Amino acid sequence: MAQSDLNRTVEPACRKLAEEQQVELVDVELAREGASRYLRIYIDKPDGITLSDCETYHRAVMPLVERVDYDFLEVCSPGIDRPLKKQKDYDAHVGDQVEVHLYRAIDKRRRFEGELLGLFGDEVRLKTGAGEMRFTLREISLCKPVIVITEDDLGDEPALDTGGQEGEASDDGQE
Repeated sequence: MAQSDLNRTVEPACRKLAEEQQVELVDVELAREGASRYLRIYIDKPDGITLSDCETYHRAVMPLVERVDYDFLEVCSPGIDRPLKKQKDYDAHVGDQVEVHLYRAIDKRRRFEGELLGLFGDEVRLKTGAGEMRFTLREISLCKPVIVITEDDLGDEPALDTGGQEGEASDDGQE
């Protein structure tokens, strides 16, 4: 089944189920990895998706996708670096650092990084060190936020101590 057929036949049923379960359908893809075909359905919600959300959706969507030829069905979160696909995705990340991957190289480069200025019609605009760059959606294979994790993001929890100190479980056979 081609991606366009998947979008036309399977996606509407997946979208309706997502609405019923009060989650957002982010994407549906059929990907070949080695000899296997993976039907991947990405769902999200404002506070993030839990394993329970994925399991509930998975059980409900199985009968809706039974006519698709796949080996594995995965229902998952799009992740913290969720690809930008729709106008609202681009709007939510204006001013953020993003990376853009192209199908074909421009000046021997296929990856560009910069501040997202927005999606205007079918044109993505980035502010880079070299100035403003423009790419059409047809040129872009992937656009996603750049995630930078600092020590401040990790919180105040101390590093894991495996020394078996008082009050901690230890399986080293010593007491």
